[in-house]
Amino acid sequence: MRRTGHVDVWKAATVVTATRLTPSGRSLVLDAPGWGGNLAGQHADVRLTAPDGYQAVRSYSIASADAGDRIEIAVDRVPDGEVSPFLVDAIEVGDQVEVRGPLGGWFVWRPEDTEPVLLIGGGSGIVPLMAMVRAHEAAGSTTPFRLVYSVRSPQDAFFADELAAATGVEVTWIYTRRAPDGWPRPAGRLVAADLQALEVTGGEAPSVFVCGPTGFVEAVADTLVAIGHDPARIKTERFGGA
Repeated sequence: MRRTGHVDVWKAATVVTATRLTPSGRSLVLDAPGWGGNLAGQHADVRLTAPDGYQAVRSYSIASADAGDRIEIAVDRVPDGEVSPFLVDAIEVGDQVEVRGPLGGWFVWRPEDTEPVLLIGGGSGIVPLMAMVRAHEAAGSTTPFRLVYSVRSPQDAFFADELAAATGVEVTWIYTRRAPDGWPRPAGRLVAADLQALEVTGGEAPSVFVCGPTGFVEAVADTLVAIGHDPARIKTERFGGA
């Protein structure tokens, strides 16, 4: 993958698209000259500067994974947040922010990786996993991919239409508060029985990537270990308080 510049240098980035994903979530595609591409699973720092000079910095996972200078982030509004309400409700196409990165080299998937993969996302924790799904499809990879996506309701799902059309990945939906009419699984939290029912083909134990709120990630990771997954093959990315 082509890389230019330095990850610790702030780069001006212009909003080129802003798409509503859910009532509280939005996708922003940023044009950041000199970005130079990123791996699936990496994240970026985003910096906003107010007219009075006040600055705020937040880290956001990247939903895209390619060698270009455009990156996509997806932001869920945090109640009483300082940055996310602006990115979800106020920023417009043509506005500028600053970005730094790409950051992180552990919670990543590369097309040359051949072991089966199990992705588990909670809420907006789908974002870096979406980058992996996209990278897998773009590379024409035959590596077995399975995604478990836990959301409150169908209206809270990021990238729902794209996931429905994705090839090469098997998606299991877990609705925790309200399931669609006629859904075979009642609404409720992701539990051990859900994970035990999964079959990840490929002849070997899968690499597992788990992303979401801290409590979700810790509960899922503990459950995976309890049902026999190798802790060394479980990678986690979390956000928010405990």
